[in-house]
Amino acid sequence: MSSEQALPLDGELAAVAARMSGLLLSRESVDSVLELIVSLASTTITAAAGVGVTLVDAEGGLVTTTASAPLVREADALQYELAEGPCLAALEGCSPQRIDDVATERRWTRWCAAVAGSGLRSVVTAPMVTEEGCHGAIKIYATAPGAFGPSDERKLATFAERAAVLVANARAYERASRFSDQFKLTLRDRDLIAMAKGYLMGRDGLGEEAAFDRLLSLARVEGTSPAGTAARLVGSEPREG
Repeated sequence: MSSEQALPLDGELAAVAARMSGLLLSRESVDSVLELIVSLASTTITAAAGVGVTLVDAEGGLVTTTASAPLVREADALQYELAEGPCLAALEGCSPQRIDDVATERRWTRWCAAVAGSGLRSVVTAPMVTEEGCHGAIKIYATAPGAFGPSDERKLATFAERAAVLVANARAYERASRFSDQFKLTLRDRDLIAMAKGYLMGRDGLGEEAAFDRLLSLARVEGTSPAGTAARLVGSEPREG
């Protein structure tokens, strides 16, 4: 029989979305968002033996980033290895997929046969899609046949839509943070090079262009970047005066 217990939707998930937004989002990572999504699904769907999230990376590859049980990672690894299964179908077709019993399922026969010995019997999965595209999929595995029905499939699809927004927002923040960190490093390197040029100009009586050429020459000899050589010059060279 299908469980009629509802996933956390308008109430709990809306509260989660609010907590993840604005300034609070700045303290959340993609991993923590995924862990929260898995936790919400795990505690709400009592038939679940394991819940996981597969993410699509920047190169289009798939990876199980979060899983509540070893069963999830094992079943997912077989999907990736065999290039078939309900999660892959959900991602490819951007639509929910459900298996009532792997013992009688006629789709994805190699995968169903491979996981049958692990105790896995039924599955429901849904893609996480936003306007930017498909970010991944949520999947719920159970050890009993017929653990999920059409109602669960619809609820998980709605849950996945809301979760997709959280994942997209967290990913966007992490990208912005990386760009910000890179910008800070660029500014630091620029300042180091400027200081090193000034040091060489004063020490060797060089003009600005000649000092920069000297810095580049030293970097080539040392096998480091200009910024690395600059850091050595301004940090460890003896200074007069």
